[in-house]
Amino acid sequence: MERAIVYLDMMDYFIECERLVNSSLKNIPLIIGGKKDRGSVIACSKEARSFGVRPAMSLAYAYKLCPHARLLKGDYENYTKKSLELSEIIGEKTPTYEKSSIHSFYLDVSGMDRFFGCFSWTDELSSHIFKNSGLNPRWALSVNKTVSRIGAESCLPNNPINISNSLVRNFLNPLSIRKLPQLGDKTFQLFSRIGIREIGKVAEMPPLVIQKMIGKRGKTIWQRANGIDKDPVEPYKEKKEISMEYDFETDCIDIILIKGRLTFITEQLAFKLRKQELLTSKVIVKVKYNNLDTETCQKRIAYTSLDHLLKVHVVELFLKLYHRRMRLLKVGIQFTELVPGSHQVDLFEDTHEILSLYQSMDHIRKRYGTGVIGTGSIIK
Repeated sequence: MERAIVYLDMMDYFIECERLVNSSLKNIPLIIGGKKDRGSVIACSKEARSFGVRPAMSLAYAYKLCPHARLLKGDYENYTKKSLELSEIIGEKTPTYEKSSIHSFYLDVSGMDRFFGCFSWTDELSSHIFKNSGLNPRWALSVNKTVSRIGAESCLPNNPINISNSLVRNFLNPLSIRKLPQLGDKTFQLFSRIGIREIGKVAEMPPLVIQKMIGKRGKTIWQRANGIDKDPVEPYKEKKEISMEYDFETDCIDIILIKGRLTFITEQLAFKLRKQELLTSKVIVKVKYNNLDTETCQKRIAYTSLDHLLKVHVVELFLKLYHRRMRLLKVGIQFTELVPGSHQVDLFEDTHEILSLYQSMDHIRKRYGTGVIGTGSIIK
């Protein structure tokens, strides 16, 4: 049986979330970002893109291109809430779905053509999502995750496409190799230097040649260029988590030391999130007293993987939790309700310097070990 995989994405997600809250923002150039003089563009409306504004561009340059654009700080708590709402709406209707980011999903609707017709069923689901969330998704149906994603990114809401197996190569061949997943800027430049700029040209190359050029990923890129992708749609599980605990050598009542341990744990877990390209939306703090009582406190937060944002919530939960003023045997932290995504979606207040700092620290951790670098509060 031929697989039927849908990639469904909320186009201009952050922008549309803002417009749902404030209808006066419709049809005007919008930019979501941090500080105007030092920040970056996190998202922009199609009206701003028509002037050349693009995500990741510096805000200063974006305003040279589109000086009349309206700058929004971004309400990522609202974005998180809307993402959870979308998960519930899709989960009610879809037998198997995978959440690939806070605003995009893979659906496995294989076999549904026997009852409804996969394309017609997905079209009805799209209308249901729009009716219940106010967001109008763009989507494509095809035989695997790669082709359906490229297809969805090539179309607009209310204009979905169905790429059957016989049409896959004709659809992919003329497209830019930039459309291929896992193909970054360095690989693009490498292919470009030898005149390879279309997916069809990559598909015609011997896979061993591509592997010699770029390493192990070469085989995967060749398969994707040929429309081959056997990756399954992984059922979405909201309870996925990462956690860490610390046992004190002696029973501890030193608040500064306890906060230092919690800070250390937070930094280690946040690094794991970024390394695995995950975001968390729930923080749980646990303490164990020397009389063996264990208590926990939790809080739902906006999706993030950044140390300085997570530390604020961890300390807040600890101070709320630790009211008995007894000695502690252990403290622990859990980050749950994880979804795939880049931590850059959180950088509404952050500058290029902060982003560079995270990248540098993560690079050092990957090379020399997770415990070799940390903030001053840990060292102190």
